[in-house]
Amino acid sequence: MPRTVVLNIVGLTRALLGPSTPRLLAFASEGTAMAIRPALPAVTCTAQASYLTGLPPSGHGIVGNGWYDRDLAEVHFWKQSNHLVRGPKLWDKLGVLDPSFTCAQLFWWYNMYAAVDYSITPRPLYPADGRKIFDIHTEPFSLRSEIKKDLGEFPFPQFWGPGAGIASSHWIAESARWIEEKFHPSLNLVYLPHLDYNLQRFGPYDPKIPEDLRQIDEIAGNLIDYFRSRSIQVAILSEYGITEVDSPIHLNRLFRRRGWLTLKDELGLEMLDCGASKVFAVADHQVAHIYVNDSSLETSVRSALESESGVEQILDRPAQKDFGLLHPRSGDFVVVAKRRHWFTYYYWNDDARAPDFARTVDIHRKIGYDPAELFIDPKLRFPSLRVGAYLLRKKLGLRGVLDIIPLDASLVQGSHGRRPENQSEWPLLLLEKHHVRAKPGEALSAESVHNELLRYCSGS
Repeated sequence: MPRTVVLNIVGLTRALLGPSTPRLLAFASEGTAMAIRPALPAVTCTAQASYLTGLPPSGHGIVGNGWYDRDLAEVHFWKQSNHLVRGPKLWDKLGVLDPSFTCAQLFWWYNMYAAVDYSITPRPLYPADGRKIFDIHTEPFSLRSEIKKDLGEFPFPQFWGPGAGIASSHWIAESARWIEEKFHPSLNLVYLPHLDYNLQRFGPYDPKIPEDLRQIDEIAGNLIDYFRSRSIQVAILSEYGITEVDSPIHLNRLFRRRGWLTLKDELGLEMLDCGASKVFAVADHQVAHIYVNDSSLETSVRSALESESGVEQILDRPAQKDFGLLHPRSGDFVVVAKRRHWFTYYYWNDDARAPDFARTVDIHRKIGYDPAELFIDPKLRFPSLRVGAYLLRKKLGLRGVLDIIPLDASLVQGSHGRRPENQSEWPLLLLEKHHVRAKPGEALSAESVHNELLRYCSGS
C-alpha cells in the first residue's frame, strides 16, 4: 500500500488555478483533475464527513456545521467528537486492507476520538473562572507538549476571527512534516484553511486574493516537494467553492415578524429561546435548517419562506430524502439561498438589544454561522487599544468581553453552501499522474470522492 498525504485546501476551485498558483496548476496539469459536485450543504463538516465515509448526510448524520438537538432544545455548532459521524471511515477500511496501516488526522473536523493513530485539532481550555485559553487537543495526549515545544504554540487567533490568516496554515503544514518525521503514517490528512478567510471577507475577485493564492501555493507546493522526496504520493482536494454575495437574508427576523420566536430579556439583551419558539432558523452560510416546533404552522412557514425573494429552494422532508438530507438532525425544512444571497442567524431588530456574544468571536453560542467574525467593526475607534485593554485585563485575571465584531452582514462578500451553477466554482480532487480513472471533464459526487481516495490510498 503506497503511503499517501491528502492536502485539503479549503476553497480551491478550477477558477482559482492560474498565474498565482503555478505549483498547484502544475500538479493539476500533470495528473488527474476532477471537479466535485458539492455536497449539500456545501460546508466543511458535511463535505468532510461525505469524503471520509462515502455516505450522504442522511447516512453519516452531519447535516451541516450545526443543528438543533430537539431533546436538549439546544443548537450545537462545531462539535468535535468523531462519534457524531456515522459509518466506517476511510481509515477503518484501509486498516482492514493492511493491518500495519496508520493514519494521522491534522485539523480535519470531528477529529477528537477518531480511530486514527495521531491527531491534532484546535481545542481551547475553559477554566472554572470563565477564561478561554487557546490550545490544541492531540492523540496521543503526549503529542500536545512535544509538538508545542518544537513548533511553538498553535496560532489560534490566526485560525479564526478577525486575525485569521496564513500563520495557521503554515503551522499546520509544519505539523504535517513533524508527524511524518516522527511517525511515518500510511495516510496523513492535512487541513489548510487559508483561502477560506479573504474569499469570505472580500469575495473571489478582490485584488487581495492573488496574494492569498500565492501564499497557499507556496505552502502546498513545498509540502508536495517534501512528501514526494520521501516517496509519498499526494492527493489534493477541497470542500466547496466560495462565490460572490451581496444580499444577506435574515430568516429569524422574518419569523419574528410572524410572532413565532420566543425572546427572553436577559440583563437588558434579547436571547432567543429555541425550545419555546414555534419556528426558528439555524443559518449555515447559504443553507438554513428551519425547525418547526408547532407542526400546525408548517403550511404557514412554507408560505413565509416562499415570500422571501432570496430563497431558491425549500426542501420539506420528502424532498430532503431525494437530496440525501433526511435525518433526525435536519430541520423540518431545509432552505437554499439564491445566487449572491446568504443566511444570517440575526433575530434582533435593535442592535442595542443584540446578545453580548453577537459582537464577539463565539462559534458555539450563536445559533448560526457568523462570517462577520472575520471582521473588526469598522465603527470602532482605535480597535487595537480595545484589544490591548482586554488582553491586559485578562492577564490580570479580570473578566471582560472582546466585543469588536460588527453586526453589519453587508460586509461579507463571499459565501458557500449552495451548488454554484458554474462547474469552475466547484471543489476539486487532484491526483498524481499514475492514477488516471476519470473521464475528461467528469465530475464526482461528494460521496464518490471516498471510493477514489480508497483506491488511491490502497494502490488498487
